[in-house]
Amino acid sequence: MTNATGVDRVLTVGQVAEQLGVTVRTLHHYDQIGLLSPSARSGAGYRLYTQADLTRLQNVVVYRRLGFPLEEIADLLDDAGPALVEHLQRQRAAVMSRLEEMSSLVTAIDRALEKEMNGVDLTKEEQRELFGDGFSEEYAAEAQERWGDTDAWRQSQERTARYTKADWEQIKAESEAINAAFVAALEAGAPATSEAAMDAAERARKQIHDRFYDLSPEFHRNLGDMYVSDPRFTKTYEDIAPGLAQYVRDAIHANADRHAR
Repeated sequence: MTNATGVDRVLTVGQVAEQLGVTVRTLHHYDQIGLLSPSARSGAGYRLYTQADLTRLQNVVVYRRLGFPLEEIADLLDDAGPALVEHLQRQRAAVMSRLEEMSSLVTAIDRALEKEMNGVDLTKEEQRELFGDGFSEEYAAEAQERWGDTDAWRQSQERTARYTKADWEQIKAESEAINAAFVAALEAGAPATSEAAMDAAERARKQIHDRFYDLSPEFHRNLGDMYVSDPRFTKTYEDIAPGLAQYVRDAIHANADRHAR
C-alpha cells in the first residue's frame, strides 16, 4: 500500500471496506470496541487506515472466518507482537484444527439432513419423488454410523420423526423458494454482501434451525464452506445456476458477519 513516491499511503473507511469485503459499519464497530482503530486522521478528521492497520484487519478477518469471538481475537493479536511468522503459523494451526474438527461432522450431518432426510417416514419411492434421483441411502448410513451420537443428529431425528409427507413437501417448497431468491439476487448482479443475498442466506439458516437442528450464524459459515468444498454439494447448486455455490457460500458468510455486528 505504497504510492509512486515510495510513501505509504492511507485508505479511507470506504476504501478499506471495499478492498477487504467488510462493511463500513463493521469497521466502525471494531473501532468502537478497540479491536482496530485507524492510526491516522485526515485534516478534516476522517478515519484513515495505514498499512499496519490493514494487516491487523486482515488477521481479524481470518480469525472471524474461523469462528473466534472478537474478545479472543483481540487477545490473539495483542499476544502476536512483531513476530509475524510465528503469528501466521499460529493462524495456520488454528485453521487446520478447525478443519479437522468440523469438516467431517458438517459434511456427514448436512448430507443426511438436506439430501437424504434419513428417518423420514416415507417409502423409498416417495423419497425419490420428493428429492429426486440423487436420493441414496449410502450417505445417510455413513452419517448415522459416524455421527449418530451427536446432539445435532439426535435433535434432527426427534424433529423429523414426526414429519408427514405433507411436511416434507412444504420443506421442499421452502428450499426451492430460498434457492430462487439466491438465483434472483445473483442474476440481478447483486453482490453476495447485498441485503437480498444476505436475507436469502438468513432464510436458509432459519429453515435448518427451525426444521432440523439449532444452527447459529457462526456454525452456518461451516455449512457454507462445505457448499464449495464438497463436489456433490457444489454440483447441486451449480446445476441450478452457474456460480451459485460460491455465491451462496459468500452470502452465508456475509449474513454471519451481519449478525456479529
